[in-house]
Amino acid sequence: MRWIWIDRILELERGRRCVAIKNVTMAEEVLHDHFAAGDDGPAEPVMPNPLIIEGMAQTAGILVGHANDFAEKVILAKIGKARFTAAARPGDSLRFTAAIERIDASGASTSGTVEVVDPAGATNPLAEIELLFSHVDRNLSGLELPEHNFVFGETFRDLLRQSGVGEY
Repeated sequence: MRWIWIDRILELERGRRCVAIKNVTMAEEVLHDHFAAGDDGPAEPVMPNPLIIEGMAQTAGILVGHANDFAEKVILAKIGKARFTAAARPGDSLRFTAAIERIDASGASTSGTVEVVDPAGATNPLAEIELLFSHVDRNLSGLELPEHNFVFGETFRDLLRQSGVGEY
């Protein structure tokens, strides 16, 4: 099963920048265990940092894929940096902003920020994340890789259409 850790694409500039939003809610079961109430105190639900990295990977992966009209399979190859300065809690809206630093036939490098956006529109920094992506079709040519292992399936195409990004 694939989970989507972004709710909507707000901006998508081909080959340059992608901005997405994620609303953190208690509807996500993973928050119930991070951190559950115990003998040492009450529950303090937070979104695990690896899922925030995944949200950035999905945002940046869409940006990298969109640069070439999703003609290539794009996979996350490396997390170059992930620095967190705060925690994401239920009720927070996270804004993922990803930018392409370099892109070529073999893959791309991206840099991004994650901010918490309050109801008035003010932002507070949450994380800085640098990611490297590989274009699998070029780097592993000749291998038959199952389509269902790649992010850009129908669920992501629906997200792009619902965000007004286009038909894919």
